[in-house]
Amino acid sequence: MDAATETRVQNLLSIAARARRIVSGAFMAEEMLRKKRGAYLLLATDASEETKDKFTRMAAQMDVPAAKLLTMQQLGHCLGKEYRAVALLIDRGFAKRLAACLHDIPTGVD
Repeated sequence: MDAATETRVQNLLSIAARARRIVSGAFMAEEMLRKKRGAYLLLATDASEETKDKFTRMAAQMDVPAAKLLTMQQLGHCLGKEYRAVALLIDRGFAKRLAACLHDIPTGVD
């Protein structure tokens, strides 16, 4: 991921956090996935393999797209927390926008 895309993703996640449309931490993400309220799963690149496997499998079962991006420190910083290995967007609009950012789909807003 190039620097411009990374910055756009971080800004989007920060806005989602301020709008309270993202949950973070393994417990909250797992709970929201079980309630089928997840829209896009984010995993830190430096999260443990066990965590990555568990949440990737769970997201696949629930038909929730997942991406491994940012480090735990960067992910936490975007959300106004310390370190976060897992975050889950719970808003379809933010999820659609994140997918567009990650796949370089022009949205006409940037």
